[in-house]
Amino acid sequence: MKKPKLLLILLLVLPWLSFPILGRRTIIRFLPATIFISVISKILYAIGKKRRWWSFYTKVNPIISGDTAFVFGPFFLSALWILKLTYGRFPLFLIVNIIVHILFDVWGLKLLKQTRIVKLVKLNPFQHFLFLQFRALLLYSVQLLIEKIRKHKNPLLNKISQ
Repeated sequence: MKKPKLLLILLLVLPWLSFPILGRRTIIRFLPATIFISVISKILYAIGKKRRWWSFYTKVNPIISGDTAFVFGPFFLSALWILKLTYGRFPLFLIVNIIVHILFDVWGLKLLKQTRIVKLVKLNPFQHFLFLQFRALLLYSVQLLIEKIRKHKNPLLNKISQ
């Protein structure tokens, strides 16, 4: 694809087509942790940009930069889907994230570099993989904390969430 802006827009919009399929209960349950990790990710991407860990060549417009498209597109929706499918089974959560992150770092980053959207500068793919795994572990930890708070406030949620 020779139009990096179009690809970036597609990366932002296409994952949202799966949002209604998640289901209301899943969205209500996992949205707070996903929003939290997205905000943290946006902050980490700003730090990474300043430290030249990576470089985004393309942005959709002055408001929607390349990292914003990733954070609130595929990363946001993949966090919701992975939590929906694996939450409560931590080993499965880790395995799924490891597979997804390896695929992204091996083929996804290569494609994004070829299409002039983003490239790693001071990070190698393994360091980026560790960065993604850190975010995944943080996401799971935040969801655990939210679940504890919800159950502590209302023990009836114990029965509803199962």
